[in-house]
Amino acid sequence: MSTRKIVERRTKETTVRVEASLGSGLASVDTTVPFLDHMMTALAKYSGLDLTIKARGDLRHHIVEDVALTAGQAVAALVPKGAARYGERTVPMDDALVQAVIDVGGRPFYRGPIPSTFFEHWMRSFCDAGKFTLHIRVLRGEDRHHVVEAAFKALGFSLGQALADTGSVFSTKGSVSLRTKRRKRT
Repeated sequence: MSTRKIVERRTKETTVRVEASLGSGLASVDTTVPFLDHMMTALAKYSGLDLTIKARGDLRHHIVEDVALTAGQAVAALVPKGAARYGERTVPMDDALVQAVIDVGGRPFYRGPIPSTFFEHWMRSFCDAGKFTLHIRVLRGEDRHHVVEAAFKALGFSLGQALADTGSVFSTKGSVSLRTKRRKRT
């Protein structure tokens, strides 16, 4: 059984709480943004993560961005030492065909785009906060809803692959550890 990670973010604009664990894809999402709720539920289902997300805020943009930042941190805290690290999936949804390729190895980078400024920003913020590398390729699609939803489903599948614990470190560098030392002021 995996440990549950809880990340809370509070600003003058938003209050966000994300609980995440490796599980079976259960979701309880209440952000006041219905399509964001739908996408977070899809992400949980297709990644196999159990997510509980509650968010309130002043503007839709702030809620979408801060949910991404908080979710990115929560998911990053779940990456096992022996994570498979990489994942890839292409998902069709009606007219849409979208590929997601992810590396959860600690280097933030995002390349899209997807046809929604809100959810393009969600992807970038999620990757920055989680230190994930993510490439999303929209191979086909006319309907924006279908393209965005296929992107979240593809991200979910690829994230589930990348988070799988293989029991060994997938890096030629071995296990990377960072330590910050405080210098004493004189």
